[in-house]
Amino acid sequence: MPGQDKTRIVILGGGFAGLHAAIHLDDTLARDPDIEVTLVNRENFFLFTPMLHEVAASDLDLSNIVNPVRKLLKRVKFFAGEVESIDVSHRLVTVSHGFDHHHHELSYDHLVIGLGSITNFFNLPGLSEKALTMKSLGDAIHLRNHLIAFLEEADTECSDDVRGPLLTFVVAGGGFAGVETIAGINDFVREAVRFYNNLREDMLRVVLVHPGDVILPELGPKLGRYAQQKLSERGVEILVQTRVTAVTDRGVQLSSGEMIKTEALIWTAGTSPNPALMSLPCMKDRGRLVVNEMLQVPGHEGVWALGDCAVVPDPKTGRPHPPTAQHALRQGKTLAKNLIAAMRNEPLVPFSFKTIGQLAAIGRRTGVANILGINFSGFIAWWLWRTIYLSKLPRFEKKLRVALDWTLDLLFTKDLVQFETFRAPTVSHHEEQAQPNLEVAVG
Repeated sequence: MPGQDKTRIVILGGGFAGLHAAIHLDDTLARDPDIEVTLVNRENFFLFTPMLHEVAASDLDLSNIVNPVRKLLKRVKFFAGEVESIDVSHRLVTVSHGFDHHHHELSYDHLVIGLGSITNFFNLPGLSEKALTMKSLGDAIHLRNHLIAFLEEADTECSDDVRGPLLTFVVAGGGFAGVETIAGINDFVREAVRFYNNLREDMLRVVLVHPGDVILPELGPKLGRYAQQKLSERGVEILVQTRVTAVTDRGVQLSSGEMIKTEALIWTAGTSPNPALMSLPCMKDRGRLVVNEMLQVPGHEGVWALGDCAVVPDPKTGRPHPPTAQHALRQGKTLAKNLIAAMRNEPLVPFSFKTIGQLAAIGRRTGVANILGINFSGFIAWWLWRTIYLSKLPRFEKKLRVALDWTLDLLFTKDLVQFETFRAPTVSHHEEQAQPNLEVAVG
């Protein structure tokens, strides 16, 4: 077969880590006709997850936070498929794709694993059947559709016992994802409720459940307490030192003994590495691949890992680097440089990066941030959140579209349209039945 002598590099996962590794290789190794670089990802787009809650809250159009991978990469090949298994002994990756999920085998000389993480329900009763999640673009659209559906149903519901759970929204997890999700939901439903004749704002109940002493523990207690205060002022109930223990037909059971009657639990309280890593004969820490400072998987030549699915050591702290987007995209660039160096028999460089800052939007043009050790809150933090993340969004076209959406959001109310994917109703009659009656009476 032609091209059999090519050096093959396969990148698994198109998140922040995998995509940025591919982008760097696109401008370097992929120019070499004797090297073939392939990126494998389930979706054919890159999702900018920091803005995911804004899609759920109808602040941004759903297509503006995604970038088609084929527009981001010129020379790197793209394969839209699901990773089924990895065989490091035979240097093969099995992927499935297409409507029939048929399998392909991709051979490699170098393998980059950046498969990220998935939601973990921790075997809690009822969660997998009833909880909503916030991990993908589909999750955000699904949540938005549910919020609007609950408002529509509650508006026509006569019984208070039925209406109450429809207007009660619970988010589990007080980290960045949970806080930004609850803030977006709260703003959305409180603005939307005035368009429903039979609903009032005092009928709404929005609850954040967090197991720690203060929300946003990554930002420290001061900013966490500030965020709690602002959210509480806007009608959000915050239950700290509390966990969700089960979800039933009646509602959400809490560790405090309280049962919250609700139809909507949004779970942001836990993740686990991609299950495709379970069978790998590599050293792991809680399911994540342990790598060295150069992002290589020890004991397996040509295998690299990065992002959420990897434990990357930080020699300065003695602890692993945190699994954040800012670390992942820099790991991608470092890995690409090390891969190039390895192929040229040049020395590799260790990954080293210190967190620049962390930010969270908490609704109504308010945010909290810690940048280079300095705390910011209020409008300034919100402005920093939008400015920094807009600068990180790939492609000028998407930056412009998001900036336009944000500008229009200042002038108009949020959209209440459900993005359903059902086909329009159809009928199937004989031809004579389908024709309209064109006879008219003449007098």
